[in-house]
Amino acid sequence: MSLGPARLPALVPPPTELPPEAAALRADVRAFLAEERAAGLWRPRADVWLSGWDERFTRELGRRGWLGITIPQRYGGRGGSPLDRYVVTEELLAAGAPVAAHWIADRQIGPSLLRFGTEEQRARYLPRIAAGECYFGIGMSEPDSGSDLASVRTRAVRVDGGWELTGTKVWTSGAHHAHAFFALARTAPRDEKARHAGLSQFIVELDSPGVTIRPILLLTGAHHFNEVVFDAVFVPDALVLGEIGQGWHQVTSELAFERSGPERFLSTFPLLVSLVAALSASSASHQAEMLFRSELGALFSRLWTLRRMSLAVAGSLASGQAPELAAALVKDVGTRFENEVIDVARRLVAIPPDPDAEDGFARLLADAVLHAPGFTLRGGTNEVLRGIVARGLGLR
Repeated sequence: MSLGPARLPALVPPPTELPPEAAALRADVRAFLAEERAAGLWRPRADVWLSGWDERFTRELGRRGWLGITIPQRYGGRGGSPLDRYVVTEELLAAGAPVAAHWIADRQIGPSLLRFGTEEQRARYLPRIAAGECYFGIGMSEPDSGSDLASVRTRAVRVDGGWELTGTKVWTSGAHHAHAFFALARTAPRDEKARHAGLSQFIVELDSPGVTIRPILLLTGAHHFNEVVFDAVFVPDALVLGEIGQGWHQVTSELAFERSGPERFLSTFPLLVSLVAALSASSASHQAEMLFRSELGALFSRLWTLRRMSLAVAGSLASGQAPELAAALVKDVGTRFENEVIDVARRLVAIPPDPDAEDGFARLLADAVLHAPGFTLRGGTNEVLRGIVARGLGLR
């Protein structure tokens, strides 16, 4: 007797609606951003959560209570929900505001410290993160490892009073500015039958003896990425994050925060806004105008779908879940969308990208084009993410 086709698990959590009070928060953030723009304190850029390092701006967000939104008030945070944070970050990214200084600390370091950190670690870092005065990086990727985190070769060896780290991390955003980062290291020999075992996380202060930070320049010549080398770096027991041997579980729990937010589809949103303005100002024929409407309609329908997916993940996080499968899907589809915005902009507007332009469509297009190679790599390549989704659906 046939039992019918197997039922596949849901890819995305149930839809989430923002609470009514979110409208007032959104209006406050928009008003603040308008004041900053009017004062000429910054100009919109594409991919600002990587490239827009502005410590003054970050401290101002902290002063207004818009950093560490999910951090409890006893640690200097707002004590709000991931949905509150979603509203704030969505507005910041849509405006192209310079958010890189606090981005990693606010997005995933704070939640990880709350979940896995000791009381001493929380008291040491969380108030400074919420104030916009402490910047973090992430030490996961390594040379020749690609997206295979289980192949990390950085070693942590037990010594008196702590651990000694030796190895190399790459693509570490903002390490040359950051105060510390989370480093994934091997604390037990690799076992091919249990590749994810024997990994642990450490909080490494980046001014520690034995830490060397070397720049990895972008195509633009800009310095955002780094190689971080450990040469017998001592990390005290007080800075072990979570439990020794539980690093893989801890890292994968962070990925729902890293992969599902609006930054995974809004990196090129300022370019999309500029594209609409450029097309609106053109004196195109009726046929060309219909093409513009069709192309833009396709982009905005996909954007709205991605937003609903991402918001559903934020709602799931707010309820205490960690929907890694849905987060992987948002990241995969979202970063491909960001590249599609660039393709449509280049196809519809005959203005070449100009990285030397002060502002406007030409500069935004140049920013987006030069940053685009990283969209589908950072946070896990699209091929790896699709493999995660396939395994989650029981298809491989």
